Amino acid sequence: MSSPYSTGFGPTPDPDRFLDVSWMMFGELSRALALRVAREYDPEVIVGIARAGVIPGAVIASILRLDFHSMLVTRKEGAEQVRERPAILSAAPRGLTGNRVLIVDEVATSGDTLRLALAAVRDTGPSEVRTATAFKRPGGYRPDYYALETDETIIFPWDHKVFEDGRLVVNPRYVGAIDD
Repeated sequence: MSSPYSTGFGPTPDPDRFLDVSWMMFGELSRALALRVAREYDPEVIVGIARAGVIPGAVIASILRLDFHSMLVTRKEGAEQVRERPAILSAAPRGLTGNRVLIVDEVATSGDTLRLALAAVRDTGPSEVRTATAFKRPGGYRPDYYALETDETIIFPWDHKVFEDGRLVVNPRYVGAIDD
């Protein structure tokens, strides 16, 4: 039977174990990731993969005082998955030529999204491109940098509640796993 938390792509998170990430934990993971990236790479530009990758990407760019851009690479339209493989829905940012670029996403599972973003960014002529994620799945795609490896179902702080029928409600995916 398929898990309701399964992405269907790459390693499947454990549907019985949850990692409820608070904003404080997310901030600390982002700071640690930014410091590691700065010490080992020294990027000049950060590109966050929309939607959720822009959040750690913008935080890392802010900490490192770097320019931030986004690009949309996704399997979804709205909340619904509509494609088996991700698609690039916005071009790689302009102005990356000759720069060291860091591409950031929230989690690395199959690596399909990061690989597409890497190819699109490389087509712009940067001097070097590396990848970073807040989380990675065991046995999944390995970004150049990541903050934490887990097979638990990750509940990001921005996913706790969603807008439904004119109000914020507990995300239906996590009913019973988080408090109201």
